[in-house]
Amino acid sequence: MDSGFARAIWRVLEPLHAVTYFSPDCVAAHKAVGLRGFWMGYFGTRSAPFGPAGPNLVEATFYNFHPSMIRRALPDAWTFASPEAVLEARRTAAASVLRTITPDIETATAAALPELQAAIDAAPAPGRPLFAANRDLPTLTDPVEALWQAATTLREHRGDGHIACLLAEGIDGCEAHVLFSALTGSSPAMWQANRGWTESDWAAARHRLESRGLLADGAPTDEGRELRAHIESRTDALAMTAYTNVPGITDALSALTPIAKAVAGSGAVPYPNPMGADPA
Repeated sequence: MDSGFARAIWRVLEPLHAVTYFSPDCVAAHKAVGLRGFWMGYFGTRSAPFGPAGPNLVEATFYNFHPSMIRRALPDAWTFASPEAVLEARRTAAASVLRTITPDIETATAAALPELQAAIDAAPAPGRPLFAANRDLPTLTDPVEALWQAATTLREHRGDGHIACLLAEGIDGCEAHVLFSALTGSSPAMWQANRGWTESDWAAARHRLESRGLLADGAPTDEGRELRAHIESRTDALAMTAYTNVPGITDALSALTPIAKAVAGSGAVPYPNPMGADPA
């Protein structure tokens, strides 16, 4: 397998994971456990594997959100719900949604989960805090909850590596969105609204990218395209460290592809979305 496999399996795992953010049933479950509003639900559920995380830790590990956006949710979230209650709510709601969308998911889970777990066991943890925190959560007995958690753990492994690549190339959180928006033609307004960056933040990041020759009048230059391609290629290579020594992982990809397509087709995850994920 080459590093292209890492991108292929990410495109399958991401929609399985992402129902936790976009499905109305998941959003309602996060509110029911005590989290106030969508963004407290997002920051609370995603950071809950750390325990009662404060805003500094989440700013460092989530990377691409404006700090003020995080501080509106944390640490207040933990006055309304414990991390343990939040973790239970997020996995049970996500598993319920996946079962509703794909009633035969148990069959795919039986084929895919052992290989995903083998990949988690093989993946290196140093420098990957979100991966390590999710990996070390208690073992789950419900198979679809376990499948959702495995997909989550592996997507966080990839995400941790992606942040390392951005850091290595001197691209900060706002700049990453400005460059991605320019390259894909996606709306700056979507990224600003979903990541907390103001018009002035966006303009300043665009100026920094232009001063490096990565943008020209807001459009990507050849250098900008090459840098983005390098970052994505390097992210794929780092993600492959979880899969190289798991021969059966291709069977997991085959088993989960129809599930991911069903999720994408159900509308439970919108496209385009602020994660930059495409349908499987």
